[in-house]
Amino acid sequence: MAKTDAKTARKVARVMHEFKEGKLKSGGTGRRVKNPKQAVAIGLSEARGAGGKVPPAPRKSARKPARKPPAG
Repeated sequence: MAKTDAKTARKVARVMHEFKEGKLKSGGTGRRVKNPKQAVAIGLSEARGAGGKVPPAPRKSARKPARKPPAG
Protein backbone atom coordinates (compact mmCIF):
# COMPACT_ATOMS: atom_id res chain seq x y z
CA MET A 1 0.00 0.00 0.00
CA ALA A 2 1.39 3.38 -1.04
CA LYS A 3 2.28 5.90 1.65
CA THR A 4 1.51 8.90 -0.56
CA ASP A 5 -0.71 9.72 -3.52
CA ALA A 6 -0.47 11.74 -6.75
CA LYS A 7 -1.61 14.98 -5.09
CA THR A 8 1.26 14.72 -2.62
CA ALA A 9 3.77 14.00 -5.39
CA ARG A 10 2.62 17.08 -7.32
CA LYS A 11 2.88 19.34 -4.25
CA VAL A 12 6.38 18.14 -3.39
CA ALA A 13 7.51 18.43 -7.03
CA ARG A 14 6.22 22.02 -7.24
CA VAL A 15 7.93 23.00 -3.99
CA MET A 16 11.21 21.39 -5.07
CA HIS A 17 11.03 23.29 -8.36
CA GLU A 18 10.64 26.57 -6.43
CA PHE A 19 13.52 25.53 -4.15
CA LYS A 20 15.84 24.83 -7.08
CA GLU A 21 15.01 28.22 -8.63
CA GLY A 22 15.77 29.90 -5.29
CA LYS A 23 12.23 31.26 -4.90
CA LEU A 24 10.95 29.10 -2.02
CA LYS A 25 10.33 31.12 1.15
CA SER A 26 9.82 29.87 4.68
CA GLY A 27 6.33 30.40 6.07
CA GLY A 28 7.33 31.68 9.50
CA THR A 29 10.05 34.22 8.76
CA GLY A 30 9.75 34.61 5.00
CA ARG A 31 13.43 33.84 4.50
CA ARG A 32 14.71 31.82 1.54
CA VAL A 33 14.86 28.06 2.15
CA LYS A 34 18.40 26.68 1.69
CA ASN A 35 17.97 23.08 2.86
CA PRO A 36 16.37 20.50 0.53
CA LYS A 37 15.03 18.54 3.52
CA GLN A 38 13.20 21.65 4.68
CA ALA A 39 11.78 22.07 1.16
CA VAL A 40 10.41 18.51 1.19
CA ALA A 41 8.91 19.11 4.63
CA ILE A 42 7.14 22.22 3.33
CA GLY A 43 5.75 20.24 0.38
CA LEU A 44 4.46 17.45 2.62
CA SER A 45 2.90 19.99 4.98
CA GLU A 46 1.09 21.67 2.08
CA ALA A 47 -0.12 18.28 0.84
CA ARG A 48 -1.48 17.45 4.31
CA GLY A 49 -3.36 20.75 4.33
CA ALA A 50 -4.83 20.00 0.90
CA GLY A 51 -6.04 16.58 2.03
CA GLY A 52 -3.39 14.48 0.30
CA LYS A 53 -2.47 11.03 1.55
CA VAL A 54 0.66 11.61 3.63
CA PRO A 55 1.98 9.80 6.71
CA PRO A 56 1.57 11.87 9.89
CA ALA A 57 4.36 14.24 10.81
CA PRO A 58 6.80 12.83 13.37
CA ARG A 59 6.10 13.99 16.91
CA LYS A 60 8.89 15.47 18.96
CA SER A 61 9.25 13.90 22.38
CA ALA A 62 9.07 16.21 25.37
CA ARG A 63 12.43 16.88 26.93
CA LYS A 64 12.73 15.42 30.41
CA PRO A 65 14.06 17.79 33.08
CA ALA A 66 17.46 17.01 34.56
CA ARG A 67 17.38 14.94 37.74
CA LYS A 68 18.26 16.75 40.91
CA PRO A 69 20.91 15.16 43.16
CA PRO A 70 19.56 13.71 46.39
CA ALA A 71 19.50 16.15 49.29
CA GLY A 72 21.77 15.24 52.06
